[in-house]
Amino acid sequence: MLTPLPRTVTAVACSLFLSLGLTACGDDELNSDEQARRAYLGLDPSVGKALQLGFAGFNSASTANIPPQSTTGAVSGTLLVTGQVDQGSSANKGMRLRIGMTGYSDGEIILGGDEDPVNITYTSSTDTAAQPEFTLQLRGIPDGTFTGTLKGPFQMTGDLEGSVTLDLALTGEIEPDGTGQVLRTTGSTHVTGTATSSDGVYTVDVTL
Repeated sequence: MLTPLPRTVTAVACSLFLSLGLTACGDDELNSDEQARRAYLGLDPSVGKALQLGFAGFNSASTANIPPQSTTGAVSGTLLVTGQVDQGSSANKGMRLRIGMTGYSDGEIILGGDEDPVNITYTSSTDTAAQPEFTLQLRGIPDGTFTGTLKGPFQMTGDLEGSVTLDLALTGEIEPDGTGQVLRTTGSTHVTGTATSSDGVYTVDVTL
């Protein structure tokens, strides 16, 4: 488990380093931010999976409620997307979705350098109304653009414990698949925002 040193212990250690003329003294905020980074990295693959499931639900919906869409983690658990989609023939439609996770893990998080990999398992609330919100707005269907947000908390166990809260914005392009369904254009999705865990914040800026 990655547990920051108590502030008093850290302060004593810093004083000792300074008295010895050394400068390699850590910082609580940096430690917290690093934990937030690791908390997000374990969730990063699931963002693309949730997006794919959202589009699968959109394509298969015959009523306002999409058929529940699910997939598994690379190592364990499930990822479930539920919710509603706008009806009608408009070229612009919205989706209001929820993200459920149960014992979800995509495996070791490789940190790089000489840092040891970490393993984190994620779970969301069993109450759908309390699960992270995932919204998507499609414009110019079937070959236009989309925007979206993913906001809410996930609980963690394993090498990190506690919660991590995502506040993400997504933008990208959509395209027809030739069979009447709509797909996101691979490589066009830009994800920005923050992942907050304890006192730490990690700034997300990735392309899917």
